[in-house]
Amino acid sequence: MHRIGANAEKRVDKELLNDFKRVNGKNNLLYQMAEASLNKPEGTVKDVIFPVVGEATLKNLVKEYKSTGNAYREKVYTVMRSSYGGYYRRILPLILNQLEFRSNNEVHRPVIQALELLKKYADSKQRYYDAGEHIPIEGVLRSGWQEIILEKNADGEIKVNRINYELSVLQALRDQLRCKEIWVVGANRYRNPEEDLPADFEGQRLEYFQALKQPSDVEVFIADLQQALDEALALLDKGIPKNNSVKIKTKGTSRISVSPLNPQNEPINLTRLKTEITRRWRMTSLLDILKETDLRVNFSEHFKSVSTREVIESQALQKRLLLCLYGLGTNTGLKRLTDETVGDNYHDLLHVRRRFIHKDQLRNAIACVVNAIFRARIPIIWGEGTTACASDSKKFGAWDQNLMTEWHIRYGGRGVMIYWHVEKNSVCIYSQLKTCS
Repeated sequence: MHRIGANAEKRVDKELLNDFKRVNGKNNLLYQMAEASLNKPEGTVKDVIFPVVGEATLKNLVKEYKSTGNAYREKVYTVMRSSYGGYYRRILPLILNQLEFRSNNEVHRPVIQALELLKKYADSKQRYYDAGEHIPIEGVLRSGWQEIILEKNADGEIKVNRINYELSVLQALRDQLRCKEIWVVGANRYRNPEEDLPADFEGQRLEYFQALKQPSDVEVFIADLQQALDEALALLDKGIPKNNSVKIKTKGTSRISVSPLNPQNEPINLTRLKTEITRRWRMTSLLDILKETDLRVNFSEHFKSVSTREVIESQALQKRLLLCLYGLGTNTGLKRLTDETVGDNYHDLLHVRRRFIHKDQLRNAIACVVNAIFRARIPIIWGEGTTACASDSKKFGAWDQNLMTEWHIRYGGRGVMIYWHVEKNSVCIYSQLKTCS
């Protein structure tokens, strides 16, 4: 009901916003029109009224009434009725048959009776309720809406349209559910409000009020609340003109602009936690992580030479493979990597790169590492399922000399696309380079 009403108001406001005109001094205009009409009762509107109050002013008065008065409510209600009658009304009987509404306050009994009436006519095709049917009006229909909802026939008898009445009942039900004047049997959030009170509340009422630091007299409670609101509003009104962090804007949907708060000082416990983590686990390089992964998973065994025979020892081959993968993966480059390492030159790494590292072998190694991550997960934390996967691409700028570089129609500029396939718990399973087209 809230969504139906909010969408209807938003739609009507958007339609009327361009036509809205505010006219100042309406009481004075009414006096001038009345005086001119009494002075020349036989005259025409064009000769008597227009010289006193112009035609444009009268048109603006009509527009303002349509945008703010009863005509506005009628427009909103028409949109709400269309939305409700076209779709939501079909599921209403199913919901009402499953829920049992009750109230501990006799004042709100009419809404309960109205709900019973809705259930009674749930399967009926009638447009109006029967003439002899008792239809609760007071406490159900909102003030100012009765002239819209209640219809009269040629004999002057009041007829109640079922769709209009159902809308009003559901609106009243929503309002009273929120304040727990009406509650639902078996619900949690909308449970019986008596369950929110201790069992001995009536016997120890004063003790509980003292524990809550609240007055037991409702008038005193309301007076204190009003005083606190008045003081807060006065402080706001007094402080905003001098507050450089708050600005009142004249345009846009958000009229109040608040600058970000200054960062607070870091808590001492957080500093101690960082210090202890650094003491236990010092900064580790990616190369060490890659090496430790291979020692545990042995993904390097998937890289086989395309030659018929190789004479490189297994330990030396493993070291060169890790150096090549690190240099390529981090974009450091094989030549720069050999400047920082001892025992292997650029040509040794280039030989391993050309003979051992190829697409299919790299894919098998990636699958080995990803599967090892899934096996090492604790199901209590990560869950059992690892099949859900999302994928998306990102554009990266690239040189024109790159054979895959293309102009991207949507994002503009030359570049390539890197497409990532990410498992639901944020592990990158696979990535591939694609052209923009």
